[in-house]
Amino acid sequence: MSLDTARRVLRIEAQAIQNVLQRLDSTFEKAVDLLFACKGRVVLTGMGKSGLVARKISATFSSTGTPSFFLHPGEALHGDLGMLARGDTLIAVSYGGETQEIIHLLEALKRLEIPLITLTGNLKSTLAESSDVALDVSVKEEACSLNLAPTASTTVAMAVGDALAVSLLERRDFRHDDFAALHPAGRLGKKLLRVEHLMHTADALPHVSLETKMPDVFHEMSAKKLGMTTVLAPDGKLAGIITDGDLRRLMEKQGGATLSLTAGEAMTRNPQTIGPHVLASEALNAMEKKKITSIVVVDDIQKVVGVVHLHDLWTLELI
Repeated sequence: MSLDTARRVLRIEAQAIQNVLQRLDSTFEKAVDLLFACKGRVVLTGMGKSGLVARKISATFSSTGTPSFFLHPGEALHGDLGMLARGDTLIAVSYGGETQEIIHLLEALKRLEIPLITLTGNLKSTLAESSDVALDVSVKEEACSLNLAPTASTTVAMAVGDALAVSLLERRDFRHDDFAALHPAGRLGKKLLRVEHLMHTADALPHVSLETKMPDVFHEMSAKKLGMTTVLAPDGKLAGIITDGDLRRLMEKQGGATLSLTAGEAMTRNPQTIGPHVLASEALNAMEKKKITSIVVVDDIQKVVGVVHLHDLWTLELI
């Protein structure tokens, strides 16, 4: 019984989104144009369930590069109206289009010359007719078996809000780096971190020259605690690497004679490298595929700029 109900609810809400998809026209483009031209903040407002939808839409705008906040229409009438300023754009979510608390804001919007976009199920309502752009988010039926509780209608309103935010994101050419800058913490931010933000550099970067004797190589590897060291050519470019595994194999093969070797004689040539601007998640994938614990970071001319260790990436919980 519950599965039947769930399928019916999802079917109704999916169909509602399909219906609004078919109704999209140049009015939507006009709404995006207004938002793109906004010099201030995109302010969302709504009462009740519509207010909750408005809060989520506002959060989506903020996380995709559009300054935005939610303004409770009731609180606006009791002192918070000062949060609005010239240059802002207001998006009102009101299915019936007759929410009195929002209607009472119309005079202030006109005085401040703030454009109004309304998401509504009634294009003949007061709010729709007072708007610069009214987007039709009407539904044939709610998913509620009583056809009363806002369900399909809130789903459609939220979906259209997402469509506005993403359209604006693309219009502004908002990129991965921009998204990462707005999400420095949490799972999303971690997935968008670049190698350059994680790599060991400067004094923490293990490096020796081609002529460095093995006792000094041991010391460098021990001091930097990454289980490896880079071997640099005189021009600073990467010549090779020496890892703990390399040392074990050398000792098994040559015994004490290993100590007489130079880094250039003991190193592994042409090791795996990566650029500093690569995503941390890509670096982790490359290291796990190659079954290596460290990867050298080089610039465009193959000069070593850092080293990333597998543990640095595991601690980010990128999987």
